[in-house]
Amino acid sequence: MKTKILKLLEGNAKYSIEDLAIILDSTPEIVSSIIAQLEDEQIICGYKTLINWDKITETEIVTALVEVQITPSRGTGFDRIAQRLSLFKEVEALYLMSGGFDLTVIVKSKTLKEVATFVSQKLAVIDEVLTTRTHFVLKRYKDHSTIFEQAKVDQRMVVSP
Repeated sequence: MKTKILKLLEGNAKYSIEDLAIILDSTPEIVSSIIAQLEDEQIICGYKTLINWDKITETEIVTALVEVQITPSRGTGFDRIAQRLSLFKEVEALYLMSGGFDLTVIVKSKTLKEVATFVSQKLAVIDEVLTTRTHFVLKRYKDHSTIFEQAKVDQRMVVSP
């Protein structure tokens, strides 16, 4: 039942305990107990609302993906530097990667200049950081399994000669 609850909440965090109990053919008490356990075990780490900020005209948000190559620390590997980077308020997400670079840092800020300043003055100057490559997000089509803009269907009537 844990996996079913997790999948339902991942798809829609607004489900009430009562709704989940009905969907799962269970009781609210059982569902509530399982969710509390999942939160205690940090399997459920939080609840977020996914917002399409591009539709809010008075808000400008710049998102960048920064590829980072680092020298891992003896004994702690990548974990120590990743913990340090995760403390920056600009860092939205942080992933250890395989391939040509070590970490992917997702940065959000108000302007391109703020992202550039973060990368050049806070990230690139860390001793373990060897290189950075910054890519700016131009448009989000899908995020966290949510499609932001559906394809528009042509509503015109078909006319044939």
